[in-house]
Order: sequence, then structure tokens, then C-alpha cells
Amino acid sequence: MKTKLLTAVLLGSSVLCSAAAFAQDGTLTIESWRNDDLAIWQEKLIPAFQAKHPDIKVVFSPSAPTEYNAALNAKLDAGSAGDLITCRPFDASLDLFKSGKLADLTELSGMENFSDVAKSAWTTDDGKQTFCVPMASVIHGFIYNKDAFKELGIEPPATEDEFFAALDKIKEDGTYIPLAMGTKDLWEAATMGYQNIGPTYWHGEEGRLALLKGEQKLTDPQWVEPFATLAKWKPYLGDGFEAQTYPDSQNLFTLGRAAIFPAGSWEISVFNTQVDFEMGAFPPPVKAAGDTCYISDHTDIGIGLNAASKNPEAAKTFLTWVASPEFAEIYANALPGFFSLNSTPVKMEDPLAQEFVSWRDKCKSTIRSTYQILSRGTPNLENETWVESANVINGTVTPEEAAKKLQTGLDSWYKPAE
Repeated sequence: MKTKLLTAVLLGSSVLCSAAAFAQDGTLTIESWRNDDLAIWQEKLIPAFQAKHPDIKVVFSPSAPTEYNAALNAKLDAGSAGDLITCRPFDASLDLFKSGKLADLTELSGMENFSDVAKSAWTTDDGKQTFCVPMASVIHGFIYNKDAFKELGIEPPATEDEFFAALDKIKEDGTYIPLAMGTKDLWEAATMGYQNIGPTYWHGEEGRLALLKGEQKLTDPQWVEPFATLAKWKPYLGDGFEAQTYPDSQNLFTLGRAAIFPAGSWEISVFNTQVDFEMGAFPPPVKAAGDTCYISDHTDIGIGLNAASKNPEAAKTFLTWVASPEFAEIYANALPGFFSLNSTPVKMEDPLAQEFVSWRDKCKSTIRSTYQILSRGTPNLENETWVESANVINGTVTPEEAAKKLQTGLDSWYKPAE
């Protein structure tokens, strides 16, 4: 009897240990820069996944956006990074794949749900290997306070002349800061400034691809003009904009102190919870009525597998779910402003997100000019564009000087393919 009891206890202990081991092995940690999304992952996305896979625990563990790349690289080098790596587009993630930090996901079940264009930000130059599941793109434009516009009798501007006329009217009234943007954090000036309005001048993909091929230079007029326009923003940014951080800019707008926020669509889900006024949006103004409009519809976020993960099968199960229409539907509507890259159409419930995505029907889409290939060397064109965009707005360099510095830096290492 004692022998049978002991055997039963040992068997029970073995089963419990195995279950505990599986639970431990099945715990997945997601690395991300999207700290604003913590509640959405915890309350919507992870519960939806675990409803189908209750034995796989998932933890969303974000870092601050400006610290993410350095923190992630340090964790990967130390072997302490999470199982799932949120992927920046193009070169930063490609470098991780080339160095063996991200696994090859080309044959992952679910990848068939994405077009080659959707996968392009996380595919090798030869197009043969894909290393992150595409999640979403973001669209650039301007978010505005509808109440402020109504008070001042302003219509959303379609041309540059109308845009600056609106800014003049807002400034003259004095109730609102016309534009909520600062230059302290640098990237804000480039991402919400130069890359927002720039495609209108260099004609989106036409100019971007010509720059890659060496057929255009950053010193050409179509690349200098956006800097000249940015320099004209300075009088409308409010006092002390040079010391104004990105969170400061967000607060100025959401508290109703600024009328227009040069934006990426990623702001929508954050602003929805903070404003007590109705918001609208308009795309980057064209130079003249009737001109083709261009938008930065940037492949922004994917998710990959840490090649050193101790839970690769559980991680692949999760990634296959991320590649599903179910995830696309939940994600795009839980995070309005992050537009699905899945081939299955997603109905947008948020009116502001629907306004942004509607521009795809009337404007030509492109991606940020610095992201593909052109920021692989030193100096890094993306980071240098941050600095020069801020300098131009601050008035410490001319548009021509900024463009010349960027092109000189690019010429020092980049040779277009013959």
C-alpha cells in the first residue's frame, strides 16, 4: 500500500513539475517601444490570444521609445531579451536579422496573408527572406481642434497658402498656439515636419527611389524646399519651442492650448482618451490647388522571433495568430491610427482613423525617405535629418546648408548600385 501511495505521489509530482515547466516555458515576453499600448495589449490583444491558447502566457514589456533600440540591443547581446521582438521598419531590424538576432519567418504559417509590399520593410534586399510579421503602417498629416477652427471660422486647408493663412488667423486671434511642435527631441521636427510635408515636394516614391538610385540629390530643389517651408513654421510654434519636448507638444494640444498638431496617426488612440473637444485631420497641403497630394503611409511596426528564444514553438503559435485576420481586426480598432497591413480589409470604427485612411484613396502613398538603405552607414541619414530639421526650424542653419550637410554625409559612404 505504501509502495502504491509513494508511486502515486511521485507520478503526481512528476505531472505537476511537467505542467509547471511547460507553463514556464510557455511564457512569452514581448519587447516593444510602444509603451502607450500597454493597456491595449493587456486588456484586449493578449486575452483574445489566450482565449484560444490558455496554456501560453504572454507579457507585454515595453521600453521608452527613445531608448528602445539601445536597450533591445543590450538585452539581445546579454541573452536577456524577450521571446518576441517588436520590429522597427527596414534597416534596424534587417541588421538584427543579419547578425542572427532575429529568426527567419519566411515559412511561418500566416505569412501568406501579406503582400510583398506589406512585407518589404522586413524582407532582405533580395526579397528571399522575411523576418518579422507585418503589423501596421502609420500615416502622417495634421490633427486639428475642430472647436478652435469653428470659433475662428477656419476650414481645413488644402493648399500651402491656405495653411499659412490659417496659421496667421490663429496667431492673430491669440487664443491658441497655432502649431504644437517643439525641437528639443529632434526626431519630432523631422518625423512630423520634414517627412510629413516632404513627399509633396519630391513626389513621394518617384523622388525617394530616384534618391536611392543616385538620380537625385538632397541638394536638389525638391529636397531643399521642404526645409524652407519648415523654416516658415517658426513664428507659429509658440514661445520656448526650442525647449519643448514631444510630450510637451502632446499636452499643449490635448489640453486645448494649441489648434494644430503636426502628427502621425499613432496619436489618435492616445488623444482620444485625453481631449474634451472634437478632432479632425487634414493631409499635407499641396503647393497649388489641383496638384496631386502625397502622404507618408509608412510601414511602421512588425513583430519577430528572438532567435535565442527558449520558447520558439509557443512564439511561432503567437506570431501565426498575429498574422491572422482576427488580430488585424482587433489591433486596428483597438489602436486607431495603426492601419492593418493584412490583405483582409479591416473596417475602421474610429472616425478620425477613418479620415486618415481615406487619404489612401485620393493621395499617392510613400514611406519615409531615409528608412530604406540610406541610413545604414555613418553618418546615419535618419539621425542627421532629425538634427538638421530642428536646426532649420531653430534658425541656426539655412535650408541649403542643412541639405548640403546631409548630402555630404550620405556621399561619404553611400554609392548607389550601378
